[in-house]
This record gives sequence, C-alpha cells and structure tokens, in this order.
Amino acid sequence: MAFAALAIAGFLLRGYWMIVESDLQRNRATRIAPHIVDTLFFASGIWLISMLNLDWVNVPWLLAKFAGLSAYVGFGMIAMRFGRTRKIRTIAFIGAVAAFAYIAGVALTKSPASWIAFLST
Repeated sequence: MAFAALAIAGFLLRGYWMIVESDLQRNRATRIAPHIVDTLFFASGIWLISMLNLDWVNVPWLLAKFAGLSAYVGFGMIAMRFGRTRKIRTIAFIGAVAAFAYIAGVALTKSPASWIAFLST
C-alpha cells in the first residue's frame, strides 16, 4: 500500500506540474523516480500474488486490477509524454487518476465492480 500511495502522490504532483507547465517536470529525478516507484509497486503486487498462491487468471478482481493498471499506464503515458496539447494531456491525466481510483476500489472490495460494490453494501 505504501508503493501505491507513493505512486499516486508522485503522479498527482507531476500532473500538477504538467498542467502549470513547471520546469520541475523536466528535472532528472522527476523523470527517473516514477519508474523506480512504479516498478516496486508492480513487483510487490507480483510478490503478493505468488505469496498468496493465487491463480490470478481465475480471480476476477485481480484481472480487473491488471486491466485498471493497463489503463492507468496508458493514460499516464499520454498525460506525461505523448499528449500533443496541454488539453489532451490534462484529459489523459484525469483518465489516469480515475483508473487509479478504480484500482483502489477493486483492491478494497475484491470486486471488479470497484466502488459500486462498496457503495451498494
């Protein structure tokens, strides 16, 4: 959970810098640190799956988390690197934050319905 908190906190900060066009987003540490944090975040998930001996292909909520992670990474790449305009990058940033919120909801509820499952209880 610590890596998840670090990942989203760093992403939100870099997203803010992107929106306000801060020079801090071009800092070497700003470009390298997210890769380290995200790698540790992903590796801790793989380690947890192996420690719990889960057959992740047959566990719907784990598949949903991986799908959400794919969306988060895709939107994040557009937001931080490949978006041609600030408007496109901002929309992708919002999409990435929404994908992360979905992942968090799936993690808490152990349901692909994410926050809908949480709210319906």
